[in-house]
Amino acid sequence: MDFNKQLHNFRARVELGICELVPTTETRPGRLHSAMRYSMQAGGKRLRPVLLLATQELFSQEIDPVPAAVAVECLHCYSLIHDDLPCMDNSDLRRGKPSCHIEFDEATAVLAGDALLTHAFRLLGAAYPDQATVATRLVAILGEAAGSEHLIGGQMEDISSESSTPDDETLDYIHRNKTAALLIASLQMGAVLGKASKEEEQMILKLGECVGLTFQIVDDLLDQTGNRELIGKPVGSDREKNKTTYLSLHSMEQTRARVDSLTTQASELCKKLEGDDSFLEWLVRDMAGRVN
Repeated sequence: MDFNKQLHNFRARVELGICELVPTTETRPGRLHSAMRYSMQAGGKRLRPVLLLATQELFSQEIDPVPAAVAVECLHCYSLIHDDLPCMDNSDLRRGKPSCHIEFDEATAVLAGDALLTHAFRLLGAAYPDQATVATRLVAILGEAAGSEHLIGGQMEDISSESSTPDDETLDYIHRNKTAALLIASLQMGAVLGKASKEEEQMILKLGECVGLTFQIVDDLLDQTGNRELIGKPVGSDREKNKTTYLSLHSMEQTRARVDSLTTQASELCKKLEGDDSFLEWLVRDMAGRVN
């Protein structure tokens, strides 16, 4: 299989879904919907929706996964818009372009994030009228991942850690919730759409944990060693804000060893999944070596 071609195909399905399922800029109020589309169509890896699509393809392909994939990306994009706000990370750049609050204004950015969050659940509720059990599970999984005990809770701890002495327990909580929770949910939602067995879903959850932690640790590495032009956002901002990162507690060698260990675990789990065509394993390894 040509894995890069497969990745391109998955991303193309996501881009088309975004184009069709997010309100157009002509929809009133136009400024709000322009801000939503500006952030949704600013590029990015589309990793979460791609993980959802790739996981579903391991199992049954009877249900259209694109609305769920777009819902995940809407929720992820909302979190990025809000993360960049002056009251949060105060970042002027996202995906190589001005952040939403810079391109528009702070109030519009807040509302665009709010609208993308609610639109995610609107999509899940409307897209699967004949699959009530599946729709309910998708809403529950995404809602839990995005809630106060996971994504938002991780962001709260991340902010709080700026004024405290970093420790491994806090770092683990931030990584597992601010970043890994939504990546795990993406994989799990793909398994639900594919009607995977309970045993298969449990394996997917373990895979998601490895993927999520790997992604955030590599993010920590890139914030210190990355290229601003390649990663599309400021470099070194975590250190400037005294954020708790893997590199604030561990050496570069220990950090890279942790990435290698998690990647090996994820690859072994991929090999155990019946029907895996190795795309997921390739994607996991590609994530570990990414430069943006």
